[in-house]
Amino acid sequence: MAVFQGLSEKLNHIFSKMTKHGRLTELEIKQAMREVRIALLEADVNIQVAKDFINKVSEKAVGQEILKSLSPTQQVIKIVNEELTELMGSTNSKLIVSSTLPTTIMMCGLQGAGKTTLCGKLALYLKKQGKKPLLVACDVYRPAAINQLKIVAEKAGVEVFEKGQGNPVKIAKEGVEYAKQYGYDTVIVDTAGRLHIDENLMEELENITKTIRVDEILLTVDSMTGQDAVNVAKTFNERLAVTGVVLTKLDGDTRGGACLSIKAVTGKPIKFSSVGEKLTDLEPFYPDRMASRILGMGDVLSLIEKAQEAVTEDQVQKLEKKMRENSFTLDDFLEQFAMLKKMGGAKGLMEMLPGMGTKIKVSEKDIDEKKIERTKAIILSMTKKERNDPSIINYSRKTRIANGSGTSVQEVNMLLKQFDQTKQMMKMMKNRKGKLPF
Repeated sequence: MAVFQGLSEKLNHIFSKMTKHGRLTELEIKQAMREVRIALLEADVNIQVAKDFINKVSEKAVGQEILKSLSPTQQVIKIVNEELTELMGSTNSKLIVSSTLPTTIMMCGLQGAGKTTLCGKLALYLKKQGKKPLLVACDVYRPAAINQLKIVAEKAGVEVFEKGQGNPVKIAKEGVEYAKQYGYDTVIVDTAGRLHIDENLMEELENITKTIRVDEILLTVDSMTGQDAVNVAKTFNERLAVTGVVLTKLDGDTRGGACLSIKAVTGKPIKFSSVGEKLTDLEPFYPDRMASRILGMGDVLSLIEKAQEAVTEDQVQKLEKKMRENSFTLDDFLEQFAMLKKMGGAKGLMEMLPGMGTKIKVSEKDIDEKKIERTKAIILSMTKKERNDPSIINYSRKTRIANGSGTSVQEVNMLLKQFDQTKQMMKMMKNRKGKLPF
């Protein structure tokens, strides 16, 4: 995850130096903690949060059982991992579900944080959970805000309740009544944002919460604004009693300070993180998984969840059958690329694997998504017979395939070699009676 790349690299560098010492002294641990503190501050973590974090880690790390341990560096890393998890909220904080339907979620935040798009993402997420959400358009000031909400709602396959440029408080009330009348179990209210926090904005949001029962007040925060995001969260929380935070643009080139500081400063949990532009790019926030990713330990649980969402049970059984029968074809190979895309692309998946984000730096050059598209073009330029039996592809066929896909014979050869290696790997898995991990 690009958001933590700088911090991850610095922390791993600090820990690699500690490893060389074998046994650690109290002085060496304190020196390492000073470096960790600098790394946190450079990542735009709140000064007091960074200070408290280092104090907690140092207190545990200089204990006699750590200093006398055979692997003190691993013990220190374990403590850092635990404290990072604690810092971000310990456990995943789920959405509140009201006993009296509909559950009402009010989305708020500054203009430009991605709030309206987030409404669509959350609606799609809830729809996949079996809910029936309704979006209510209460951003009546920003030009085209209602149309934008309609567009994201259409993509998510949900309905929008809107009354044009009317009174947002009245629209919110009528929206909830409409939801009750037509059997919607969740209402997501898209409220107005401002370029900065002002009294009119806060009064309007407060009036909505006084007029309708609001079960969740989710604050949308742009993680790219660093400590400004934390200050925004603090101010909103003081006026509205925010129940949770959603961090947007976590896929961007940001340092991560907001993610590590918000819970400690506001006391409010991060409930979701937005990790891309697609409506499916919304993830529940798991502090323990995020801590593991920061320390380069990967996020295997999220990887498995993505796989389970992208791949059906029938597809898994079909692939396992082909592995057993050694009948894997280039059509099946093509299908794997479609699954990969549904799971977030090769680069995103590689970063979830332990060590790949730090020890082995994953760059756009290493995993070129365009290269995957070229590979797909090569396969699609083959005949059905060639895809089923690549052994018949001679030089003249390779030339035809290369011309048809806009590639070179060398690239066709590379694909055939890659396909052959994949079949060999599957044969090894079959011999070991391996099953796919999803």
